Amino acid sequence: PMDETLRILRDATRGTEFEGRLHLVGGYVRDLLLGRDDHATDLDLVLEGDAAAVARLLWERRVARHHPVTYPAFGTAMVHVGDAQVELVTARDESYQKGSRKPQVRPGTLLADARRRDFTVNTLLQNLHTGEIVDPLGMARTDLAAGVLRTPLDPEVTFTDDPLRMLRACRLSAKLGFTIADETVAAISANA
Repeated sequence: PMDETLRILRDATRGTEFEGRLHLVGGYVRDLLLGRDDHATDLDLVLEGDAAAVARLLWERRVARHHPVTYPAFGTAMVHVGDAQVELVTARDESYQKGSRKPQVRPGTLLADARRRDFTVNTLLQNLHTGEIVDPLGMARTDLAAGVLRTPLDPEVTFTDDPLRMLRACRLSAKLGFTIADETVAAISANA
């Protein structure tokens, strides 16, 4: 079913300004490289560009099952295509106010977007149209092969920005059988 959804997305965006600029990111790419086919029915796509415009295109081409749900403050949009929930994200850079999990968002590069993600193993990008997989931080493939969860940034910063990521570390460790890096464990303990 996911292969069919990916085909629909590729076909709908081929020949548009978005061809070659859309990248699968997060759990789908991670699980694909791990050989896990039990990934959820959701896809995350990131691009250096307007995510809401991609969602509108999918709706206009009658690919999305509903009008896009957009979150302009965060540069995201969500639609359902085939059997999958598809979240589209404008590559972004973000900063947090003390005490708030809601970031201040500004457009950014794919590299900046990778740095803001929760764990290195979720930073891998797969080009939707070419299938090429890239490791923008140069850390994800190594951590994936070693079965290690670590944050792209200093874990103190990552968990202070979004404390929910501490629980995600525990959940992903249990789900994947990965070890949480020592500095990440220390930051979880310090910030719990």
